[in-house]
Amino acid sequence: MPVRWPLLELEPPSGAAKTRPLCLRPGSDAINMDQQDNCKSQAKDASPRLTITDLSEARTSLNATDTPGPYHVFPSGRKKFLVGVIGVAGLFSGLSSNIYFPSLDAIAKRAGSQCVSPLLWGSLSDTVGRRPIYIASFTVYIISNIVLSLSPNFPVLLVFRGLQAAGSASTVSIGNGVIQDISPPSERGAFISFYQAIRNFSIAIGPVLGGVLANTFGFRSIFIFLAILSSLVIIMLILFLPETLRTIAGNGSLRLTGIYKPLVARISVEPPYMQDPNETVQRKKVTLITFIEPLRLLAEKDIFLNLLFGGVVYAIWSMVTSSTTNLFKSRFGLNELFLGLVYLPNGCGTIAGSAMIGKLMTRDYKAAEVAYKLAQNLPPSYKVPAKDIPADFPIEHARLRHLPWIASLFTVSTAAYGFTLAYPTLTSKPGWIAVPLALQFLIAAMSNAIFALNQTLVSDLCPGKGASSTAINNLVRCGLGAVGVAFVEAMITNIGPAWAFLGLALITVAMAPFAAVNWYWGQQWRAARTKRKAKMED
Repeated sequence: MPVRWPLLELEPPSGAAKTRPLCLRPGSDAINMDQQDNCKSQAKDASPRLTITDLSEARTSLNATDTPGPYHVFPSGRKKFLVGVIGVAGLFSGLSSNIYFPSLDAIAKRAGSQCVSPLLWGSLSDTVGRRPIYIASFTVYIISNIVLSLSPNFPVLLVFRGLQAAGSASTVSIGNGVIQDISPPSERGAFISFYQAIRNFSIAIGPVLGGVLANTFGFRSIFIFLAILSSLVIIMLILFLPETLRTIAGNGSLRLTGIYKPLVARISVEPPYMQDPNETVQRKKVTLITFIEPLRLLAEKDIFLNLLFGGVVYAIWSMVTSSTTNLFKSRFGLNELFLGLVYLPNGCGTIAGSAMIGKLMTRDYKAAEVAYKLAQNLPPSYKVPAKDIPADFPIEHARLRHLPWIASLFTVSTAAYGFTLAYPTLTSKPGWIAVPLALQFLIAAMSNAIFALNQTLVSDLCPGKGASSTAINNLVRCGLGAVGVAFVEAMITNIGPAWAFLGLALITVAMAPFAAVNWYWGQQWRAARTKRKAKMED
């Protein structure tokens, strides 16, 4: 018997009977309220379809998890606080590169270390814990900044700049691992978007700070500033961040000891739900396979296509960002201080895009869960298992539903952006600078909305590998971004900004089929992977 994903459901408008949900197929209008009883019959004609050979086992698994314990015991307020803490820690990934934009073209120099280091740190954090790796990576970062502020020559500057990037880049992957630890899929989209919005504040403020510091105190003051700020953050992590890796902390109810226990917990009253582990925790040993295992995710078709599409969008956004200094300096004659200010729309766009898509993903997941229960004749109280999403639950549709219009707006904005900077008759007009900056805002907002969708879905597809999945995502994105940044100046010089960015927009169009393939076949590939994994465990 085929298992089908028939419908997307939305909550009824205000004033409508809330016990009778509206049914909506992708691209269709809501059906009449009087037709609600026909929702189940409509499932027969819906597509795409997925056949699971052993439905009885899948149904048994569903029934076995009808009344699971909480995914995590932390209340919503504490989860938001922790996401805020790791978001502040994640500021340094963007801050450590964007703060140089007004005066240095540092992206190409940092690309190698920022691509590879999350793979190492992320793999370790999925094995030995989030908290010790956070502390270790920030220690590397602080030492690097101190040396950079005193560096006597260029080779020392280059080496420790790479170590600085290695320390800061890890914060993104570890932070996403924490979010996967504490949040079920129904909350994950909102938390990842909230986390991304906090981190992206550094993209908005970094160039401004860099311009002010470099103009006032010289470039070495940037490293002193980063060293002081990161020292305050590592103190915050030591004080407040508990270990969240589920093999160590469970769902937050296992008693922590040693480095895994935050200092605040040592002097505060212990919650009543805390308990000792029933047996000694058996953690994985760190071996060479620990660092190679994330690379195996690239062999999964749905994950690879997701990463590839998101990586191309990231590369184009990086090319827009990295070329801003030269383009705006030559077109509008800006000094370093004002060059820092022109990055504000880009930074604000990243925050706006992340905040917007977080709300949409939460709504879409809830709608998908309601539709799934209806299609499977499950009781209203049933909750989709958070640890292992059922093979027949359409998580791909729940996450990717808004991707078409977001990608379209990103493409159009990118295509138009180059033309606004191509002609002196336009750039010489008073106030014209606002036009390309407005397009930068849209490019940043839409690209970061895509990043949040992409990262949330990859986390859903890789349960228990939150940091590793983010690390491999960063590897693909930074690798493609480094290639793009290396060629963008040559493209602009040889064919002009109009045709350069139009070409990048067309590349996005060419990549669109990969997202479409994931929509139609991603669920089938995920089901096959789930079945294969179950056989290996048996």
